[in-house]
Amino acid sequence: MSNQPTVVAAFDFDGTLTTRDTLIAFIRYTHGVHRMCLGFMRHAHLLVLMKCGLKTNEEVKQIIFSYFYKGVGYTQFCQWGESFALQSPQWLRQRAVDLLANHQRQGHTTCVVTASIYEWVAPICQRLGIDHVLATRVEISQQGLLTGRFLTPNCRGKEKVHRLQEVFSDRSSYTLYVYGDSRGDRELLAYADHSVHF
Repeated sequence: MSNQPTVVAAFDFDGTLTTRDTLIAFIRYTHGVHRMCLGFMRHAHLLVLMKCGLKTNEEVKQIIFSYFYKGVGYTQFCQWGESFALQSPQWLRQRAVDLLANHQRQGHTTCVVTASIYEWVAPICQRLGIDHVLATRVEISQQGLLTGRFLTPNCRGKEKVHRLQEVFSDRSSYTLYVYGDSRGDRELLAYADHSVHF
């Protein structure tokens, strides 16, 4: 039990540690502005259905992700994630980075809990010295290609709490700080001892 953390600081990624939605930024990085815009125009009806509550965030995200990345080699996808991470200093939120660094100086265990995809979030988190990355994972075929499906549930809402509990199961053993900015963070913010809404 001695290796159990006494303080855990959990950060959302998009809009908290960053100033933007990294799914859109990543699609733009890998496909360019023109192809990205065409892809979103093709799926504009899904965005309307989601706003009306007729499609879930996860369903729409899955369809859009599959449109852009189904059939891409996993090695290529990881390489894109690594190179995309080099751009991150441009759009990291300094206030959140400072809060993260303060936790790290105190020896607290840090993690990112995000609906964004692991392969582009993890390289950025590694650069920031974050201990755990809890993110949406992608499914890979036996041929090493992205199937376009997610291997895990979209890490949003209640799933954020579930993923945190998988890593830090004994809630009574640590103090939890949570930093978030959106409706997808509400459950995790409510689960915290100390919460900060950006």
